[in-house]
Amino acid sequence: MSYRDAPDGWWQAFVQAEPARTAKLAIVRADGSPHVAPVWVDVDGDDVLFTTSAGTIKGKAILRDPRVSLCWDDERPPFSFVTVAGTATTSTDPDEILSWSTRIAGRYMGAELADAYGRRNAVPPEMVVRVTPTKVVAKVDVAS
Repeated sequence: MSYRDAPDGWWQAFVQAEPARTAKLAIVRADGSPHVAPVWVDVDGDDVLFTTSAGTIKGKAILRDPRVSLCWDDERPPFSFVTVAGTATTSTDPDEILSWSTRIAGRYMGAELADAYGRRNAVPPEMVVRVTPTKVVAKVDVAS
């Protein structure tokens, strides 16, 4: 795993900072063309987790080819960003989906709406996607 220009643990804190940053997920469609979509995420150690439906472009691509990339950025000067390239695994365990859907919803919608959004998003064909990083690039204060 590669970390550049950032102290240990910085990229995980950046991803988990408040207000929650939406990740941009990059996958490759079946025809080889790229696709980028925003996703709500959380971090578990070095792994990045999100949920998506198995029937979406994202879900189909991940089930076909587990290689993914994610990007987060701070668009305010002096600018910082994190990119994570990694391998995705999926779970359709109902308890795991509910747990992660609720936790992730709490990050983006607040504790008062976490349960409602978690339950709304924890229905088939939803799945939990766990991305294990193979490469991380973190740049702090790019314009400094």
